[in-house]
Amino acid sequence: MPKVALVTVHGMGVTLSNYADPMKAKLQQALGARYDELMIRPAYYQGLLQENEATVWNRVDAHSKVHYDDLRKFVLFGFGDAAGLETRKDEPDSVYELAQQEIARALLDVYTRCGSDCHVVFLTQSLGAQVLSNYIYDGQKNKRGGAVDAGIWRDLEHTRAVLGGLGEPAMLPFLRAETCMAWVSTGCNIPIFVAAHKTMNIKPIQRPNGASTFRWLNIYDPDDVLGWPLQPLSPEYDQLVEDRAINAGQGALDWIMRSWNPLSHTTYWTDDGVIKPLADMLRKLLG
Repeated sequence: MPKVALVTVHGMGVTLSNYADPMKAKLQQALGARYDELMIRPAYYQGLLQENEATVWNRVDAHSKVHYDDLRKFVLFGFGDAAGLETRKDEPDSVYELAQQEIARALLDVYTRCGSDCHVVFLTQSLGAQVLSNYIYDGQKNKRGGAVDAGIWRDLEHTRAVLGGLGEPAMLPFLRAETCMAWVSTGCNIPIFVAAHKTMNIKPIQRPNGASTFRWLNIYDPDDVLGWPLQPLSPEYDQLVEDRAINAGQGALDWIMRSWNPLSHTTYWTDDGVIKPLADMLRKLLG
């Protein structure tokens, strides 16, 4: 039974359900035989959004004259994700809540297969960091007795209803990510969502279960306009997060085509600057 699980959350834009496969191949090379001791469980929320966005694009493409099709599709599918997740999020069955359900189901799967003491590491790309941050933040606020207006954590009866019951007592803390030991975020755009807030109101998640050993490594490429450092956001982020700048996409062809421009946003998960520290974290937890 694996005692370490890597839970992944993808980013914005057109995404297939097997989005984590290239990363898994690189991680297997880095970990060698130890890779088999690890459980990897992708969470996938793009299916909630992609069909609607494709409908809008097809209507525009069929009935209007627009230029820069690829760029427009990137903006429509990418920022459509962000807008969809934040709009009317307090409504029942909002995309905000349904995306949180996908993360909860991924964690439930880990719990079922690995047990309540399994160490969890999160890997998020782009918008996935905002989605996961909201999920953990809401769960922690619910635990403290605070009012949560949206998502699966608005109250425990609602949580039980949407997840089909919680069963064992250890399941709820596990779903709140209290066994999370590390988080690697890449191309993170949380600053876009909090930039209009006063600094005093920009609060990150608390360390899961108060663990001083919890580590959040935020990796970004300075050429990626959608990837941002987090430490400058507030004193709390500065204490919680370690920012690391890399040049994503350093192969010969990749460098020419991607590393110097915003397309570096799509190259993080196969870059050694991400795979190596991720593998080091996992190797340490595996023992």
